[in-house]
Amino acid sequence: MTQAAIAALQTEVNRAKEIFASLSPDEWEAASGCDGWRVQDVAQHMAAVFQQIAAPETIDVGDSGKSEMAAEVPVGDRRDWTAEQVSAAYDEWSEKGVAALAALQEPPTADMVVPISDLGTHPLHILANAIVFDHYCHLRHDIGAAVERASILPRDPDALHATVEWMLAGLPQMCAAELGAGPDQPVNIVFDGPGANSFCLSPGPDGWTVANHCDDDAPVVKTTAHDFVSWGTKRTDWRGSTTGDVSNVNVQQVLDAINII
Repeated sequence: MTQAAIAALQTEVNRAKEIFASLSPDEWEAASGCDGWRVQDVAQHMAAVFQQIAAPETIDVGDSGKSEMAAEVPVGDRRDWTAEQVSAAYDEWSEKGVAALAALQEPPTADMVVPISDLGTHPLHILANAIVFDHYCHLRHDIGAAVERASILPRDPDALHATVEWMLAGLPQMCAAELGAGPDQPVNIVFDGPGANSFCLSPGPDGWTVANHCDDDAPVVKTTAHDFVSWGTKRTDWRGSTTGDVSNVNVQQVLDAINII
């Protein structure tokens, strides 16, 4: 179960509310780290994700089946909303969304494995981790690109553990084609600092897998969980925040293949 993700998510929600309440009109309109989105659009997206979870029948996300395209629909539809409307929507739907996600932590629902748009097939309980990831990334890396106090929000180990759990659960499915076209090179990824942990990405006959340990014979890449959120989603290049066996051409190809949504 990922019950710990609910507590981490509530902390992230509280931080988001504090940031939104502090934004000036210019900050709401500032360009975020999401291409084409203002800070207000990122906040709107965060509210819309909760609405889609709590009451999907009340929100139009199109029928593309693609998560990134679906995210654009409510943002585009509500681009003329005021900052006050966006904040009110976030307050309403974050409360309802966290409650809905908490309910998914209870068996037998928690263990139901379902397709989640183009993000792969997952047990329902891990959806809470996905929203922790969404918040951690949008607050610190996207809104944080325009608002410094968002970029320096605490790098909580609990939030990072939940975030990385989602990212690594999705990685083999979201990046299957790119990894499959690369070398058969297992790679250890070691996270230092908050959220410290070690994992091994390995190719296999049924695709790539992620194990919660290192392979003594595989090359090692060191980074932080915080930086992984950025380069693992292609917001930045891994070359700027990794060390270890990164001169290995096979390792480079594996890292280049990672692009998590």
